[in-house]
Amino acid sequence: MTLDPPALAPPCPTPVHLDDSLIVVDKPAGLLAVPGRGADKADCVSARLQAVYPDALVVHRLDMATSGLMLLARGAEMQRRLSQAFAGRTVDKTYTAVVSGLLADDFGEIDLPLGPDWPNRPRQQVDVMHGKPSLTRWRVLSRDVLGGQTRLALQPQTGRTHQLRVHLSAIGHAILGDALYANVEVAAAAPRLLLHASALGLDHPLHGARLDLHCTAPF
Repeated sequence: MTLDPPALAPPCPTPVHLDDSLIVVDKPAGLLAVPGRGADKADCVSARLQAVYPDALVVHRLDMATSGLMLLARGAEMQRRLSQAFAGRTVDKTYTAVVSGLLADDFGEIDLPLGPDWPNRPRQQVDVMHGKPSLTRWRVLSRDVLGGQTRLALQPQTGRTHQLRVHLSAIGHAILGDALYANVEVAAAAPRLLLHASALGLDHPLHGARLDLHCTAPF
């Protein structure tokens, strides 16, 4: 009888920054930020980090399909301070995305209220009557005229669920690889959602020094 070797624990996402107060990791696309419902959704960033750093606590989340910088606190007090920073909008977040179509302007903003699309959860939708105010600023990084695609830097000023994905789809420029909000052609144009949390700026919760982190998009 041959015994199978013991399963190896999933690797911990790569720390971009690590100290006694916080951890910032480069989350890969396809990995949950926190556990989902059911044993098959137990593997996630928080579980992998807590196996190495037991005091790691989630401060904010990224969609499963999104890659890039994700922040975790070291202990409850640091989690409280960092959560207050997010609530006070003193944390700067920049994402890189590749979207369908060519935007005519070089920069702009999308100011559309968002709310749940209850019959089609987990989808969100533009909801003028009952949605929460949501603002996304964007800037063109480059245009692929032949491919009909635009690379953008995105700065969400609010933190609604799927905000960037819904906003870009709403203006007719869905993110490539987006299975939820793009049409079939745009969803199939990339092997993954082309959305990456590429920069994070915040005041350190312990000593207040500015911390600016960057992580290049893998697409």
